[in-house]
Amino acid sequence: MRAAAGFQGLIRHGNLLAALPRAAEQEQFDPLVESQGIRIERIVSTGQASPAGFWYDQPDDEFVVLLAGAAVLRFEGGDQRFDLKPGDWLEIPAHVRHRVDWTQADPPTVWLAVHRARRA
Repeated sequence: MRAAAGFQGLIRHGNLLAALPRAAEQEQFDPLVESQGIRIERIVSTGQASPAGFWYDQPDDEFVVLLAGAAVLRFEGGDQRFDLKPGDWLEIPAHVRHRVDWTQADPPTVWLAVHRARRA
């Protein structure tokens, strides 16, 4: 495939399901884009879960979609739980406390997360 004239070197590309680790102690966070209040990252989980008693409390809104594998997210207050499979997505407002209860190890669980700075 040939790059369009004038765009060569400007267009980045990749495959979100390539080069997946089979087993790792920590989740793998791969930044893809960071610009003007937006951060997009690929997250690869291989059986990791949030530590006991830990809750994410993020300053930014987050849109997350599960691309491969499976996971369970739990939200504080009302104890709402989401069993996620490929194609499932959630929009998590800033400061909504949540945790990862479980991720599938094999095949790895792959997430696409979009973090958007909260507007005042």
